[in-house]
Amino acid sequence: MLQISDDITLQDWELTESFMRASGPGGQNVNKVSSAVELRFEAERSPHLPGPVKTRLRRIAGRRWTKDGAVILQCDETRSQVRNREIIRERLADLIRQALVKPKRRIATKPTRGSVERRIKAKKTRASVKSLRGRVDGE
Repeated sequence: MLQISDDITLQDWELTESFMRASGPGGQNVNKVSSAVELRFEAERSPHLPGPVKTRLRRIAGRRWTKDGAVILQCDETRSQVRNREIIRERLADLIRQALVKPKRRIATKPTRGSVERRIKAKKTRASVKSLRGRVDGE
């Protein structure tokens, strides 16, 4: 069980962990021990996540979201399988917490009259400067 927030808890059947050999430092240990962790979360089938949260999670997850609606995360940062499991579960929890935050709606505003006038005045000044750069007709 993975606690995300006060009202959202993921059950074990929604999470699948698989272990593989990691690359990187570790000497001969790398060739013997499967310390890298791949965590698969069945987000689309999860009854604990509301629809809008799933939509935001799909956007946040990006290429980690599969066609069948699962989020796949990998971790091989440490030489310890237990530590990698902790890291990857915390990453998933952070990802879902980000998806829980509802984005603020942007309220369209009109520019003030003064700012419009200042902009037009600046454009006219600039245009007059540029018009003086032209060729001088000499006699």
